[in-house]
Amino acid sequence: MSDVTAKPAAPLDEVMLAMDVVDTLRHRQDLAVRELGTDAKEKQLLDKLRDIYHHQGIEVPDHILREGVAALQESRFVYDPPKPGFGTSLARLYVTRKSWGKPVGAVLAAVLLLGVGYFGVWQPYQHGQAEQARIELAEGLPAQMDALYQTIFEETKVQQAVADAEALRSRGKTFAAEGNREGAEQVVADLTALRDQLRQEYTLRVVNRSGVQSGFWTIPEINTAATNYYIVVEALDSEGNVLSLPVLNEENGEVEVVSHWGVRVPENVYDGVAADKLDDGIIQINEVGRKSDGFLEVEYNLPVLGGAVTRW
Repeated sequence: MSDVTAKPAAPLDEVMLAMDVVDTLRHRQDLAVRELGTDAKEKQLLDKLRDIYHHQGIEVPDHILREGVAALQESRFVYDPPKPGFGTSLARLYVTRKSWGKPVGAVLAAVLLLGVGYFGVWQPYQHGQAEQARIELAEGLPAQMDALYQTIFEETKVQQAVADAEALRSRGKTFAAEGNREGAEQVVADLTALRDQLRQEYTLRVVNRSGVQSGFWTIPEINTAATNYYIVVEALDSEGNVLSLPVLNEENGEVEVVSHWGVRVPENVYDGVAADKLDDGIIQINEVGRKSDGFLEVEYNLPVLGGAVTRW
């Protein structure tokens, strides 16, 4: 056995009594401070404590009273709150986590979800769209221009179409190099229209049906001494279907897509068509011209003066 004998622990009831003495002294701190701060003997304080407990019907041994006084002086059984600081704040947050944990967790989850959506989905999508648009403008649209130009070059039967296509392609590639997407796309549309115009085939005939004029004349506002004569025509494809085509109106300078329009002709041609119709109500010579594949313009069978109107 060890030569050192451990001091036996104080019984629980004595510990509780000592704590109660400390509590009494704390509630009567003025008495304790005054007595301990003078030259009065410890016996006077013990007598007063004993008297206090006696009036409560409790008999407290002197050694318990002394233990309580000593505990008060040593600040035993007294809770000293920790000083403010980062660690203390973290500890308090941890202890109160049930009150703020769920709302804060929900907010953090929402922020995380938004962050993942924005940085993980939206931004990559936007960057991808921007990169795709850049590649299309730098490579895709110029490639379309080259392909359309090559098709026009191979299919045309007139040099003017090649010259027009070359001018359009050069302008379009300049737009693409400058980052002008709208201008580049318009050039692609113009080249497509030029190709489609080359491929068109139709016959231009004088309109000869009830309810539609076959010809008319007008006096231009800028020259009231002159008279303009027009015959009304329409374009029919190989199956007899009436086509709607873009026509430049010489009176207002606007292009309109119409199914029939007036072509300006010399007076003698106008009179010839009128006489043909008055003869038996049918225009025998009704073919004005023909648009063939590979050509840009109509090849006219009758003399025309190069102007047209879309309204009369």
